[in-house]
Amino acid sequence: MSRLQLNLLLGAVLLIGLVPAVLFGEVALTGTQLQQAFRDWTSAPGEILWQVRAPRAVAAALTGGALGLAGAILQGLLRNPLADPGVLGVSATSAFAASLAIVLGLALVPGVVEGAAWAGALLCGGALAAFTARIREPEALILFGVALSSFFGATTALVFNLSPSPIATAEVLGWLMGSVEARSWFDAIWAVPALALALFLAWRAAPGLKMLTLGEEAAAASGLAMGRLKMAAVLSASLATGAAVALAGVVGFVGLAAPHLVRRAAREDPARLLVPSALAGAAMLVLADLAARMIPTDQELKLGVFTALIGAPLFALIAWKAARSWRT
Repeated sequence: MSRLQLNLLLGAVLLIGLVPAVLFGEVALTGTQLQQAFRDWTSAPGEILWQVRAPRAVAAALTGGALGLAGAILQGLLRNPLADPGVLGVSATSAFAASLAIVLGLALVPGVVEGAAWAGALLCGGALAAFTARIREPEALILFGVALSSFFGATTALVFNLSPSPIATAEVLGWLMGSVEARSWFDAIWAVPALALALFLAWRAAPGLKMLTLGEEAAAASGLAMGRLKMAAVLSASLATGAAVALAGVVGFVGLAAPHLVRRAAREDPARLLVPSALAGAAMLVLADLAARMIPTDQELKLGVFTALIGAPLFALIAWKAARSWRT
């Protein structure tokens, strides 16, 4: 399957997934209601379709696409199938910054929490880039990322514990569980510039990621500027992760799973894997959000909780397969 065919197939899957995401929920929009929604956007069905479900589905797609792209970049850079934004601490750092902004009462200012999430992700990305400039071993970077994730996870819990307001505590908890509920078109548009820049940096890093499959020493001997590659890749992954956290809070395991779903179809090529991983992540999260909404519970299941319930066993399976391959 060619790169174009793979991207078109995944794009079609995403578009097909968006259809039930905007049509179904507590009230199904079918027949005359759907016709009314298209004729009159201010009608009740029109408000449900265009002001509630459509922006929510787009937010889920953007979040999944960002996480899928970040996961593919980090796995290509580190040459490790277990790398993803959550494992390397980018998500935890971004969540800490956003939680701190909420507790400090800055959520009342539009865009501050989102900006804090981006700043936290970039801060972590800078730390990872500085670490990779001194330490070459990918395993060491993963351990450093795990340490960052643990530390900022603990500081986020501290912020949560010391929050003086029950309302702020509830907001932080909702942020940590991850959700695209009640997202607007404005929220979705906020994420687009960061994602566009992340895609540009990923495109610049793609040839270098392909050369890295030969090994870091061989790639460097071929003239690859390792410093520039690592900086572009880490910055791209950090921007994408920050945009995802700013839009939906903490949603785990998408960056890990999406590249694995399309890796074989992309012929194990890190450069060919970037766009398919983003499309696969977008489709995954749109369908996951639909499933979370449709499961009959008293309270809607949070998206981050739902992806963790599915992703954690998948992470264990991938780790088990990786361990077996290392032994052989």
